[in-house]
Amino acid sequence: MAEISFDEFLKVDIRVGEVLRAEPFPEARKPAIKLWIDFGGEIGERKTSAQITAHYRPEELVGRQVLAVVNFPPRQIGRFMSEVLVLGLPDATGKIVLIGPDGPVPRGGRLH
Repeated sequence: MAEISFDEFLKVDIRVGEVLRAEPFPEARKPAIKLWIDFGGEIGERKTSAQITAHYRPEELVGRQVLAVVNFPPRQIGRFMSEVLVLGLPDATGKIVLIGPDGPVPRGGRLH
């Protein structure tokens, strides 16, 4: 993997947000969940879709804090516009596990 400078890293804006709403996304090519995430005053509410159905059901995601890249351009996924990229790690079988803070933190906080 190519090395990047610290200034390049700072261009990636990773923030914490709280899931306000989550719904199944049956129209997606791969199983996914639609998420509406509140990143606080500066950024506000953004939406995304995530292929996280192996470990999560929509109703258990509401209220959860997650990390997401908030400065990628929006991406059309079917009829749904994804505005952020939620972050996760693959488990032993390659299924995504979301990452977030160990305890509550203010919405919109930037990853350092």
